[in-house]
Amino acid sequence: MKSLQPRAGILLTSAAFVLALSFGATQAQEKKTIAVSIPAATHGWTGGVVYHAEQAEKEIEAAFPNIDVVLSTASSAPAQVSSLEDLAATRKLDALVILPFTSEELTSPVEQIKQNGTFISVVDRGLTDPSVQDLYVAGDNIAVGANTARWLVDKLGGEGEIVVLRGIPTVIDDERIKGFSDVIAQTKIKILDIQYANWNQDEAFKLMQDYLAKYPKIDAVWANDDDMLLGVLEAIDSAGRKDIKYALGGNGMKQVIEKVKAGDERTPISTPYPPSMIKSAIYMTASQFNGQAPMRGSFLLGAPLITPDNADQFYFPDSPF
Repeated sequence: MKSLQPRAGILLTSAAFVLALSFGATQAQEKKTIAVSIPAATHGWTGGVVYHAEQAEKEIEAAFPNIDVVLSTASSAPAQVSSLEDLAATRKLDALVILPFTSEELTSPVEQIKQNGTFISVVDRGLTDPSVQDLYVAGDNIAVGANTARWLVDKLGGEGEIVVLRGIPTVIDDERIKGFSDVIAQTKIKILDIQYANWNQDEAFKLMQDYLAKYPKIDAVWANDDDMLLGVLEAIDSAGRKDIKYALGGNGMKQVIEKVKAGDERTPISTPYPPSMIKSAIYMTASQFNGQAPMRGSFLLGAPLITPDNADQFYFPDSPF
């Protein structure tokens, strides 16, 4: 497995990919179609995904007339399946770059497209059958959970009572929870409750309200995504609860990075998970259609803790996320 050094922007710069594409541009003038299938902007992180995918589409088509990028968004897993079926039925797909809405529901439809000879690039939420993926680009989700847990264990002295909010049933959510839970299991910290809030701020607010009503004492909260963290913080503040020492998230949303930069006592850390990874995957996929060898295998970003000391490296105020 290949590992790329973490950065709060894209894996490699757009300029670097443009140069790589240009190197063999004259060798591949036959029109090639890359379909890009992603979730709609249902929360902050996917809003960033849509933004960076649109940027990649514009840049690649402007620079390379032999590549047609077809971008499709979907608001649910069934809608994404239907969109894929339409794309495959109406055009020849040389490559598909997909960020699955959910892993299980999208695995079979993507496998059917692969059987037509389509190159498959999967971003972020891996398929349940990894053999379908020619290229996989994502963050190191186990490290996201484990690094957060290690920090929390240290701050709580290895004991206490916490609650956890999960995202959407996907491979990456499973990995984050595994990384976190494996570390916590080696301590005296008790996970009081762990439920799905679908990486949604409003749902996280309601779930945290339930947790607060159910548990009179909570030492810390881990919402494995910053959208959910915002809902958690709102619920805690609305209830006036003072027992919760730490409320942590992940993904490096700029609003959360601002808290880290300011030295917020309750949210003093985060972990990076840039939505711009979709842009890198599109460029990496496109490179094979301009004389480059196809990029295959898994490329993972690291997940170092974002602290007040390094927060400036991960803070992009003009970013949509």
